[in-house]
Amino acid sequence: MSYVLIVGAKSDIAKATARGYAKHGYDLYLAARDVQELTNFAKDIATRTHRDVNLIELDILNYDSHQAFYDNLKEEPLGVISAVGYLGEQEKAQSDFSETQKIIDTNYTGVVSLFNIIADDFEKRRSGFMVGISSVAGDRGRKSNYIYGSAKAALTAYFSGLRNRLYDAQVHVLTVKPGFVATKMTEDMDLPEKLTAQPEEVAEDIYKVQQKGRDMLYTKRIWRYVMMIIKMIPEWKFKEMSI
Repeated sequence: MSYVLIVGAKSDIAKATARGYAKHGYDLYLAARDVQELTNFAKDIATRTHRDVNLIELDILNYDSHQAFYDNLKEEPLGVISAVGYLGEQEKAQSDFSETQKIIDTNYTGVVSLFNIIADDFEKRRSGFMVGISSVAGDRGRKSNYIYGSAKAALTAYFSGLRNRLYDAQVHVLTVKPGFVATKMTEDMDLPEKLTAQPEEVAEDIYKVQQKGRDMLYTKRIWRYVMMIIKMIPEWKFKEMSI
């Protein structure tokens, strides 16, 4: 069996990605807090694809549990995908550090804690793939979400370094930068249709690009050019803007 470990498995992108990998013949470990909420979802995948689907409890913020979590997997995974994310409330985070810390630790510190452990194993095995879902929000800080964006920027830098470290060990590291995606996390936002992807689109892009061994994925593709333009705006002008 070839298992793929999906962390943050209750997110809409994670669910779509799980369906995609199972459809292509992979067995699954689905990890999240209160993971039993995925029981019916897991049964549906198993029934449709005849793949093995395991639900595993994981608190990404309980760093001390991460080594035991990984050691207790019944079989080492072929790859790992992090779909962990917490948008949080920017205005609350500006005056309440507990919200700031939750945003940073969920989007960055917890993922790093777990991926450090997995990276050590993959490096010793000289095989495997690692996928981290970051965000275009990390490409440039904006007043509307700069706490979240800074955590995603740190995650992007982490995966860049990890990719550099693991290259000689033949471990593939993919950074995914979605733009707007129609999920539960964004359901209260008025998103532009032409710039907004569905979770299934993102999942399909992840699978295709991971299989090709590429390093970076913007999804939708247009976001690569949108962010290129945004990053070119001079700081003196950018600070006056509301985008």
